Amino acid sequence: MPGTNLTREEAQQRAKLLTVDSYEVDLDLSGAQSGGGTYRSVTTVRFDVAEQGAESFIDLVAPTVHEVTLNGDPLDPAEVFADSRIALPGLLTGRNVLRVVADCAYTNTGEGLHRFVDPVDEQAYLYTQFEVPDARRVFASFEQPDLKATFQFTVKAPTGWTVISNSPTPEPKDDVWVFAPTPRISTYITALIAGPYHSVHSMYEKDGRSVPLGIYCRPSLAEFLDSDAIFEVTRQGFEWFQEKFDYAYPFEKYDQLFVPEFNAGAMENAGAVTIRDQYVFRSKVTDAAYEMRAETILHELAHMWFGDLVTMEWWNDLWLNESFATYTSIACQAHAPDSRWPHAWTTFANSMKTWAYRQDQLPSTHPIMAEIRDLDDVLVNFDGITYAKGASVLKQLVAYVGMDEFFTGVQAYFKRHAYGNTRLSDLLGALEETSGRDLKTWSKKWLETAGINILRPEIETDADGVITSFAIRQEAPALPAGAKGEPTLRPHRIAVGLYELDEASGKLVRDDRIELDVDGALTAVPQLTGRRRPAVILLNDDDLSYAKVRLDEASLAFVTDRLGDFASSLPRALCWASAWDMTRDAELATRDYLSLVLSGIGKESDIGVVQSLQRQVKLAIEQYADPAAREALLTRWTDATLAHLRSAAPGSDHQLAWARAFAATARTPEQLDLLESLLDGTHTVEGLAVDTDLRWAFVERLAAVGRFDEAEIAGEYERDRTAAGERHAATARAARPTPEAKAEAWESVIGSDKLPNAVQEAVIGGFVQSDQRELLAPYTERYFEVVKDIWASRSHEMAQQIAVGFYPSIQVSEETLRRTDAWLASAEPNAALRRLVSESRAGVQRALNAQAADAAATTA
Repeated sequence: MPGTNLTREEAQQRAKLLTVDSYEVDLDLSGAQSGGGTYRSVTTVRFDVAEQGAESFIDLVAPTVHEVTLNGDPLDPAEVFADSRIALPGLLTGRNVLRVVADCAYTNTGEGLHRFVDPVDEQAYLYTQFEVPDARRVFASFEQPDLKATFQFTVKAPTGWTVISNSPTPEPKDDVWVFAPTPRISTYITALIAGPYHSVHSMYEKDGRSVPLGIYCRPSLAEFLDSDAIFEVTRQGFEWFQEKFDYAYPFEKYDQLFVPEFNAGAMENAGAVTIRDQYVFRSKVTDAAYEMRAETILHELAHMWFGDLVTMEWWNDLWLNESFATYTSIACQAHAPDSRWPHAWTTFANSMKTWAYRQDQLPSTHPIMAEIRDLDDVLVNFDGITYAKGASVLKQLVAYVGMDEFFTGVQAYFKRHAYGNTRLSDLLGALEETSGRDLKTWSKKWLETAGINILRPEIETDADGVITSFAIRQEAPALPAGAKGEPTLRPHRIAVGLYELDEASGKLVRDDRIELDVDGALTAVPQLTGRRRPAVILLNDDDLSYAKVRLDEASLAFVTDRLGDFASSLPRALCWASAWDMTRDAELATRDYLSLVLSGIGKESDIGVVQSLQRQVKLAIEQYADPAAREALLTRWTDATLAHLRSAAPGSDHQLAWARAFAATARTPEQLDLLESLLDGTHTVEGLAVDTDLRWAFVERLAAVGRFDEAEIAGEYERDRTAAGERHAATARAARPTPEAKAEAWESVIGSDKLPNAVQEAVIGGFVQSDQRELLAPYTERYFEVVKDIWASRSHEMAQQIAVGFYPSIQVSEETLRRTDAWLASAEPNAALRRLVSESRAGVQRALNAQAADAAATTA
C-alpha cells in the first residue's frame, strides 16, 4: 500500500488548525524473529485545535486498524480509516487526545520498519526509515515536518535484542524498553533500530559536557568494523561544527547504526543516524571510499543542527536541508585541523558537481528552490540539483558574502529558530544582517531559476604574446526541451588562475590568481592587460562558482598534452570535468576524450579522480562512441587498464582501481583467462589481494561474457554465504548472456514483489549489460507494457528502481526515442513517473548526439 499523497495545501491547512504536543508510541515487536508479517502499534497523540468542531485527519499506512478513540469516544475504524488516513471529525478547541491501535506491517523495501534476516546467523534485524512520509507505516502521525512534537517510544522486543531510538537507550525490564521523551522534532527523523546488533561505545567530551557515542552493526560484520576511524571522523565533526555553529550538539547522545539493505547513503534521525552497512568495508577499498564514508558521516552529523534542530517548514526547502549538510561536510573535511582529506574540494568538483551539471541539463531541470506541490514531487526530488547544485551555490554564496560572515549568520539562525521550523527567507535574512549584502537579487537569479551558465575567456594578444584584451563571456544556453523557465545570466564570484610550466619540476604551477565578480554577458578583466600570456588560463579556479567552464584554444592545446602535470589536484579536476562535459555535450569526440584520459591518467595522483575517469571512459565508449568504432576503443581502453594494473605500485589504491577497471571490460580470450587464473590463484599480480569483493567483480564479468554459469556462481556464493554474497550472486546470475537468464531475472522483479530492495537492485544491475544489446532488445517493448502498472502497485523505492533501471538506456536509437514518446503520449503517467522516463529518454538523445559527433570526427 503506497499511501495517499499529501498536498502542500492540505499540510498548510492542517498546520493552521493543529499544534501537536506529544506522541506515545507502543510497539510490540516480540514476534519479529519468528517472521510474522505484522506487529501491534498503539499510538496516543495529544494535540491542540484552533477551531471548535473542525475536522482533520492523521496519517497511517496499516493492514488493519483495530481501535480509534478520540477524546474518549470510540470511532468505527471502518468508517474513519481509508486510503492511509484516519478522519478526525468534531475536534474540540484546545487539547484533544487520540488513541489508535493497529497492526502495521514489516517491509522488505527499506521504507517504514524494514525487516532483514542475516543468512550468517539467521537472526532478524530491524530499522526504520521514515523520510519522506513513512513514519505513518509504523505509527499514526501527522506526517509533515512543521508539526513537531515530543515522542516517547515503548518497545517490546525478543529476549537478547537491543533497541535503539532517538533518546538514550534504557535498561529493559521483561524485554520492554521504555525510552524517555525526545525534544520537539519532526516525525520523519524519529527512529527505532532493533535486533541483536553488535556495538562499540565511546564518548565525546567538550567544555565539561559528555556526549555518549555508539556505533552498531550486525555481528557478522563486526570483524570488519573499523570503529576507531569512524569515531575519529565523528569527533572531528563535533569539534568543527560546534565551533562554526556556536551551538552545542542539541541531543543527548549520538549513535551511528550501520544497517542492511538501506536505500540511501544514510539518514539523519536525531541522535540515531542509520547508515548503509556497505560502509563497513569487508574487503580492501581505495582511500576514495573512506573519504566518501567520512563525508556521509559528517553530512548526517551536520543535519543534527540543520534539519533536526531547525527544520524546514515544507519540502520546497529540501534543497537547503541537503545542500547545507553537503557543503558543510565538505568544508569540514577540507578545513578541519588534522583532516585526512584536505583535498575534499577536489573530490567535490570531480564528483558532486559532475552530478549537478548532468542533472541540470535534463528536461526535468528545476530551480534549486523547487515547487513542491505534494509528496510525489518530494520523492523524485532527491536529485543532483537538491544536493550537488545546491551545495555548489552555497559555496558560491560563501564566496559572495565571506566565510566568517556566512557562519556568523548561521549562528544567529540556529539560536533564533532552535527546535522550530523555518523558510529560506529566515536564513537569507540572517546572512544579510551579518554580511551587509542584499541577497534578494542573488536569491532570485540563483535559487528561483533553472539551468546552467557557461563561462568562456575572450583573449587578444599582440605579436609578442602580451595580452591586449581579456574578458569573460557568460552564456545562458537554452533550457532542455520540456524544461520550464528561461535562460538566466547570473552573478558569479570567481577566480582566474594563471598557470606556467615550472621547468625544474616539469609541473604546471599557479603563477597568479585574480578574484572578481562576473555579471552580465561580458565582464572585462583589465588586470590582465599588459601581462604576458601564461601557458594556461583557468576560469573559476578554486571552483568558487557553479558554471560550465571552457578553456581558450591555446590553453586547451597545452592542457591536452600536459593535463596530468598540474601540481595541484583541484585545477586538474576542473580541467578533467570540463573535458568530460565537452564530451557529453558532443563538443569533444569520444575518441579524443579517450586519448586525453590515456595521456594524463597515469600522472593523476588523486585516486578519486582516477576512479571517476575510469567510470566516465567506460560510459563514453559504451554510450557516446560511434558504434562502428566502439569495439576498437574498448580494446584500446582495456589494453590500457591491464598495462596500468601491471605497472601500478604493488598494494596501492591505484593498483586496486585498475584491477576493477580491467575486470569491467575484459573481453579477449587472453584477458578472460587472466581473470580466471587470478580467481583460482594460478596467476598473481604482486601486491594485489584478490579478496572477497574483488573476486565477485571478476565472477560477475565472467558470468556476463558466458564463461561462468550457475555452477561457478553457486560455488562462489558458498565461499561468501552472506547478504553481500547473495546480492553479488544475484547480479552474476542476471548478467549471464542467455535468453533464459534474462527471462528469469525479469520475472523475479516484474512478476513478483517478493524480492527485498537490495536484491532487486542487484538483479537489475546484472540484467543490464551494455554488450548484450541484441539480447535485451525485446525487453524495450515489455518495459513500456508494464512500467505504469508497476508504478501504481509497488512502493516508491521499488518502483523507482524498476522505472529507471529497466528503461532501455543502452538501446541508443531513434526507435527508442519514438517508442518512449509514444508511451508518454498514450500512457498518461503521473508527474513523478513521467519525469523519470523523460530523464532516461534525454540520456538516449544525448548519446545519439555524442555518437554523431564521434562519427564526424572519424571522417573529418
